[in-house]
Amino acid sequence: MQWTQFEGNLERIKGQLLQKWGKFTDNDLSILRGKKDELIGRILHVYAVAKRDAEIQLEEFKASVKKAKKSNV
Repeated sequence: MQWTQFEGNLERIKGQLLQKWGKFTDNDLSILRGKKDELIGRILHVYAVAKRDAEIQLEEFKASVKKAKKSNV
């Protein structure tokens, strides 16, 4: 899934994001508005992980969303 597609689907996948990163609030996600760098930064801040780990987590999440979307079609 391209990042622009991810951004466009943010409202639809907001629940999945909150399941993955349960410490986030709806307000966090509203402020982020799908901005990749800000989302990675928020993962870094809230979960105290290395930047590369945050990037990997986000890529894995995007892949899981893409897989779920294909299985629903």
